[in-house]
Amino acid sequence: MENIIEVKNLTKKYGSFTAVNGISFSVEKGEVFGILGPNGAGKTTTLEMIEGLRDITSGTISVDGLNVKKQREEVKKIIGVQLQTTGFFENLTLKELLVMYGTLYNMKVDPMAILEEVELSEKANAQTVTLSGGQKQRFSIALALANDPKVMFLDEPTTGLDPQARRHLWTLIQQIQEKGKTIVLTTHYMEEAEELCQRVAIMDHGEIVQLDTPDNLIDALLQKGFSKKRVEKQANLEDVFIDLTGHDLREE
Repeated sequence: MENIIEVKNLTKKYGSFTAVNGISFSVEKGEVFGILGPNGAGKTTTLEMIEGLRDITSGTISVDGLNVKKQREEVKKIIGVQLQTTGFFENLTLKELLVMYGTLYNMKVDPMAILEEVELSEKANAQTVTLSGGQKQRFSIALALANDPKVMFLDEPTTGLDPQARRHLWTLIQQIQEKGKTIVLTTHYMEEAEELCQRVAIMDHGEIVQLDTPDNLIDALLQKGFSKKRVEKQANLEDVFIDLTGHDLREE
């Protein structure tokens, strides 16, 4: 597979503190690549350096052949960023916001097509203050799609969502990938990473401690003799919850 992102010896220092310590990895075109780690591991800092939002102390990053350090503005034109918290202009409608975001890239946007993609077309003339938590997350993704990016960055996209909204967002992310987008995401939900990611990099203390497919990482742990005290079942409590309350989104 062709790599669309190449990260080599990437380091970020704040004085004597090293937030990211010489990491290297690549992301294949069209894959969902996960960056996992505890709080303070350096995963969000890594994302922000790839996106051109944070200066690089040393090392190199290329996105679709562009050098992020030297061609930051060109990189921003081909990426879409969905942040954990997004501030919207509350007096504008969703349709108006998408058109405005398009103008930032000198692009003509079809807002209704994007809203339909994230299942928000019925909210086209609504303001963001009227949206539920799940709708706001989907609209953040809609804004990230406004410039028709080659690569999308999702930073903990399902934080704070109920099980129905979370799984619904998983389906949306998979549909976006099926249309040829490359997606890089961070998450604290291991089940989410297993469901969505073809490969994951696990970070701790600013370093990548392991990188592989979820299945390979699990198999390697089992080969070390690991076993759970509690026998895993074919379903979990979240499956029970959704079975009892339904798969439909609860949105006002």
